[in-house]
Amino acid sequence: MGETTPGARWQNWARTASSRPVRVEHPRDVAELAACVATAAEQGLTVRAVGAGHSFTAAAATDGVLLSLDAVDAIEQVQRRPDGTTLVTVGAGIRLAALNGALAALGLALRNLGDIDRQSIAGAISTGTHGTGARLGGLATQVVAARLVTAAGEVVETSPTHEPELFELARLGLGSAGVLAAVTLETVPAFLLRAVEEPWPLDAVLEQLDGPDGLVDGNEHFEFYWFPHTRRALTKRNNRVDSGRGLNPLRRWVDDELLSNTVFEATNRLATAVPAVTRRLNAVAARSLSARTYVAPSPQVFASPRRVVFREMEYAVPRAAVRDVLAEVDRWVESSGERLPFPAEIRFAAADDLWLSTAHGRETAYLAVHQYWRLPHERYFSAVERIVAEHDGRPHWGKLHGLDAERLAQLYPRFADAQRVRAQADPTGVFDNPYLTRVFGPRT
Repeated sequence: MGETTPGARWQNWARTASSRPVRVEHPRDVAELAACVATAAEQGLTVRAVGAGHSFTAAAATDGVLLSLDAVDAIEQVQRRPDGTTLVTVGAGIRLAALNGALAALGLALRNLGDIDRQSIAGAISTGTHGTGARLGGLATQVVAARLVTAAGEVVETSPTHEPELFELARLGLGSAGVLAAVTLETVPAFLLRAVEEPWPLDAVLEQLDGPDGLVDGNEHFEFYWFPHTRRALTKRNNRVDSGRGLNPLRRWVDDELLSNTVFEATNRLATAVPAVTRRLNAVAARSLSARTYVAPSPQVFASPRRVVFREMEYAVPRAAVRDVLAEVDRWVESSGERLPFPAEIRFAAADDLWLSTAHGRETAYLAVHQYWRLPHERYFSAVERIVAEHDGRPHWGKLHGLDAERLAQLYPRFADAQRVRAQADPTGVFDNPYLTRVFGPRT
């Protein structure tokens, strides 16, 4: 129920994606970063940057020069504003967990986060990582400026008022227009969340999704997990509070480590060895989950440790279509004979205007489907992909999917603009790789 995959660290990408030795560079600052790009371009080599290596795709793969952003991770500037928000400029390689800690020390937080905090901020925003909340956008909507190293090795400051088109691809563009060196984030005062996690009948969840007091609009953050082969779900509602009681440390360890990781790994191994027991395992898991309510700082509520390895595909569909999509997926699961021990995750987001955001121009529901890494995932994922296609589903840029530029151009109103700016910013393909060529199209 997070975002991890075996062999997804950049060292493995470099070995498996290349037919020749890959040069790995570790720039310590923006000057060294720019020099690395310029030198590689002069030598006719392609360049990709990598943070935590968290994507399910080969977005960071290269057979040229791989830039590790690990050392480009410092807090550069903190600018407090009269409206209570604070602009924080930070190196693009910082991990979300470290960023959350640094912001907390300043009395600050991000408005919204996903459920994993191991990614770099560059990777998270560049692939469209998001959390959940009907009035909130993904991480890239919290970026107000970005420092980019171009294909020529030049350092460019971008924002909505300075190089605005380049800014669009700097904050969400898979590194197609340059290497992120730093981003400026609009943060808010640190806040507490009251988390209410409860097992519900799936039909009750779907009946109460909408309306002003419904589960989605009636909470700041709402998501649920559906267990295939059952009509059960685990709901999560998170809302701001001024104070409250935290979770007992032993209870947290039992829930988040023992049950969600150790026991869950064991049940997935059992389902792999004896597929016939999967339905029963899911039914037991869905009914044995106990409700819990606690208060904690927002990053501790948003993110959870996820150590069970899996494959993931996630699609964004119009929020109004989510019931139909789930019903179709459920019908396919029951008729297919597939056995799926991993739950599906459903989240929500506000419409935004980012060119390549999966929530561009529409209120959005996200359906993330998973399969344990030891089990085949292709048939399941292909079926879900066919179902969401009927609702103009848009794939998460950093997760498994089968779409190419021709189909993506039909799904994104500003896709042609993104292609044009990419071509202008990188005319010789310094930042190209097979994944970017597939999703943006070949150069003409």
